[in-house]
Formats: sequence, structure tokens, C-alpha cells
Amino acid sequence: MPTLFRRKSTEPVADVDVTSSAADEGTLADAKPRAYTPGKGRATPKRREAGKRVVEAPPKNRREAYRKLREKERADRAENRAGMMAGREDKLLPRDRGPERRLVRDIVDSRRNVGTTFFLGALIVIVGSSKAMPPVVQYAANAFWVFLALAVIVDSFVLCRKVRRLMRERIPNTTTKMTGHYFYAIMRSITFRRIRMPSPQVKPGESI
Repeated sequence: MPTLFRRKSTEPVADVDVTSSAADEGTLADAKPRAYTPGKGRATPKRREAGKRVVEAPPKNRREAYRKLREKERADRAENRAGMMAGREDKLLPRDRGPERRLVRDIVDSRRNVGTTFFLGALIVIVGSSKAMPPVVQYAANAFWVFLALAVIVDSFVLCRKVRRLMRERIPNTTTKMTGHYFYAIMRSITFRRIRMPSPQVKPGESI
């Protein structure tokens, strides 16, 4: 039979290790990719961004510049007022600075002063002494006015004595005049507690 039509013999095929191939594929599948870490000596993006200074864009026109100036002044006033109300020494007015004035404020704020009722009593006297009221009410209003004035004077005298005593005990080397402290204490004592500036740092009846 010619060689051309002869049937080719089947050649043996090499066996493939399926178990090892599957194991290799499982190992590759289970392998986790490594996390990327930037090289040493280079700043991380956050550090680079933190190191950059934010430059505010210049105003486009005069109107915008004026608006930004007003906003800055408003923010400064709010900050100064908050510091003043909190009693920060660098934010206080010159009349309120110093350990002497702080002591005077604490003395006044720790007392229940008769002077706080002065303006309320004055309003009652004005209404009661008007000509529209009966004569009896007018006399009573005038008598109450005299009593209120005497009470404020006596209370202010007691307050000034306390200021002088504690000033000598706490700040014996002060060179300021006591007259100014007396006037400062009296004016604060006739002011309503809620509108006192700086704000009271002690409660009524609290020892200082």
C-alpha cells in the first residue's frame, strides 16, 4: 500500500500534572498585591499640602476691597468684645486693667448691692410723683426717694470701706489712688449685673 495513504500512527502524548497546575493557579489567585508605599525622602501629599500657604486672592475692585476691610474690622471687634467680656487683660480698656481693678470688680460682683435697684426705684418715683397721682401717692413716692438715696449712700460707704480693707490686705504695695477705685466700685455697683463690662467672674455671696 502506498505510503501516501498509510495511516499515521498515533504518537504518545506527555501526561500533564493537573494537580500541580491547579495548585499553582490557586497560589497565584490567593496571592495578595503589595500595598504601594512611597519612597523615602519624599513628602506625602498631605504634608506637601499642609506646607503650602493659602494666599488670598487680591480684591477685584475697590468695592470688594472695602467689603473685605469691613468684614475684618467686624471680626476684630467681635474678638475684642469677647475677650473684654471674659476679662482678658490684653483686651480690656485702660480703665479696667490692673490687679487693683480686678479686685474691685470681684468685690462688687460678690455683693448684693443696693445700687442695682437705684434706677428701678427712680422709675417708680417718677411715676408716683407725677401730678396725675393722688397727693398721698406723691408723698409716698417722695419719701421712698429719700429712703432709696440714703440706702445707696450707706451701701456705697460700706462698699468703699471693704475695697480699702481688701486692697491693703491683697495689694499692699499699690501706688494707685484709692479715690479712683472708690468711684469705679460705686459706678459698677449701680449697674445691672447682666450689662456689667467686663462680665462678673464671681457669683453673689461667693468669697473672694
